[in-house]
Amino acid sequence: MRNNIFLITLFLSFFSAQSQVESGEQGKMTYSFTLQQAIDHALQNNYTAINAGRDIEIARQKKWETTAAGLPQINAGVDYLNNFKIRQQGVSGSAFGDPSADPNEISTFGFGTKQSMDGHATLSQLIFDGSYIVALQASKTYLQFYENSKKKTDNEIREMVITSYGNVLLAEESIRVLERNRTILDKTLSDTRETFKNGLIEEENVEQLQITLATVNSSLSNSRRLKDIAYNMLKINLGMETEDDLTLTEKLDALADSNLDLALSKGEFNFKNNIDYKLGENFTSQRRLEMQREKSRALPSLAAAFNFGYNTFSQEFTFFDSEQKWYNYSNLGVSLSVPIFSSFGRSAKTQQAKIALEQAKTQLTETEQKLKLQYENARSQYEFTVEEYATSKSNLNLAERIERKQQTKFTEGLSSSFDFSEAQRQLYTAQQNFLQSMVNVITARAALEKITNGN
Repeated sequence: MRNNIFLITLFLSFFSAQSQVESGEQGKMTYSFTLQQAIDHALQNNYTAINAGRDIEIARQKKWETTAAGLPQINAGVDYLNNFKIRQQGVSGSAFGDPSADPNEISTFGFGTKQSMDGHATLSQLIFDGSYIVALQASKTYLQFYENSKKKTDNEIREMVITSYGNVLLAEESIRVLERNRTILDKTLSDTRETFKNGLIEEENVEQLQITLATVNSSLSNSRRLKDIAYNMLKINLGMETEDDLTLTEKLDALADSNLDLALSKGEFNFKNNIDYKLGENFTSQRRLEMQREKSRALPSLAAAFNFGYNTFSQEFTFFDSEQKWYNYSNLGVSLSVPIFSSFGRSAKTQQAKIALEQAKTQLTETEQKLKLQYENARSQYEFTVEEYATSKSNLNLAERIERKQQTKFTEGLSSSFDFSEAQRQLYTAQQNFLQSMVNVITARAALEKITNGN
């Protein structure tokens, strides 16, 4: 028994793998997602999300680049010089203290050899620099900024996917409702034609139904086109190819019901947890560090360097011969730079940075006020969509009852075709309003959650 189960499992695994290979060879993949699965897929594969992740990696490398600037640096090199013609130096005749030499006579001679080579290495170390310390702090803020930017991008992608997912479900449900309406209309129109042929009703009744049917067919064609557009938009947001097959496993009514939670709009809003506010704090911190950097430029900087090398000289290129003699040299140097007077240039830069910091603080206060207003608007809109959903659902039930009564009256000759058509149009409008209200609930909740960030 166990062997049979193992063979069946092995066969199914092989079949699944084989199908995957065939799908890959055709360049077309098949996906099936719930809303949450679609969100998770988009956060990993959306093009903007991918690049936002790369921005974080760039920021990490930038942080290390800044850190490395204050760590030991080692550089090495080899210099080769070939003097095709040695430069001559001129001296007067009495330059060497010979009293018999003519002081007006100029003697020339050359210093150096025709060829020389120098191999050297330098170890340098920054000992103190105020701007470097500030740069280290700034690099951390720089990384935090892009990490928060990635979170903002993820929030936006989540909202886009929810909206796109809802629009696809709306298009599919609209098509289903319109097809059902067309089927009912076809039957009603067929029965009305037979009644007209028997001379029991006027031709106007048939024509009125034909007008209604043509309108339904036009709406159905438009909904099918919108469905294709909605699917392609969702695929792009998911980071998929538009040629791939995508199936949505959730239903619009179930998804709308799961988003009906008025308690979500009753909690306290902590604007400091909003990602836009955090980005504003990052920006303010950067401006504060820029001001500190300008101030630090008035401090001394201290660095040291150790040089070590060998050089050699020759009239011929014999540097790799074993008998070639090399001369060692080494030195240690310390460099101290003390800013004294810059004609108030440093002060001007510090004041500019201080003003920029005050601007950032003002922008942060503005962001706080805007976020509070956005939250109130999003909460109000969400509460309205929930109420609208309940109202449209009730209106749909009433419209269905009215349409059924009018259809019965019309069939029995107790109502005109105009009254029946008016009831049908009212029903169709109520159907679309109800479908749209479900999507509105889903998207309004997504917008509210985007503001609160889960608070």
